[in-house]
Amino acid sequence: MKIPATPERPVVDKAFLLELGLEREQGDGCRQVFVDDFIAGLPRRMDRLRLALSTADPAGALDAARALKVASQMVGAERLAGLMLDLEEELRGPAYEAETIRLPKLAVAFHTPVNRCAMRTIDHLNGQYIGALG
Repeated sequence: MKIPATPERPVVDKAFLLELGLEREQGDGCRQVFVDDFIAGLPRRMDRLRLALSTADPAGALDAARALKVASQMVGAERLAGLMLDLEEELRGPAYEAETIRLPKLAVAFHTPVNRCAMRTIDHLNGQYIGALG
């Protein structure tokens, strides 16, 4: 099992958020709504992932990891997207154990890094980057 960690990626790509504002003619207001929607949906997405992993639902876990990865990519949350990419690789990899054992192990392995990263992402989006951009 791969150790879930992508520390070399930035938590949030500031350039991506700036570009998002430039590509959307609405500017900062649109960016803020986009980021607010991501933050509001993050607990639901994480709960969906945790439930699928802990109940050994491989298809549900893969769908949940993909959804969280794509949502993260859409706001420039690179580190969280990277963790989800790592998890996707684990979910697609060869199963050396029964899914009822392997997926709960992945839940345990990814729980702390994903939660910490999600909290740091929210902090960065709420404070450091949005404050500096606004």
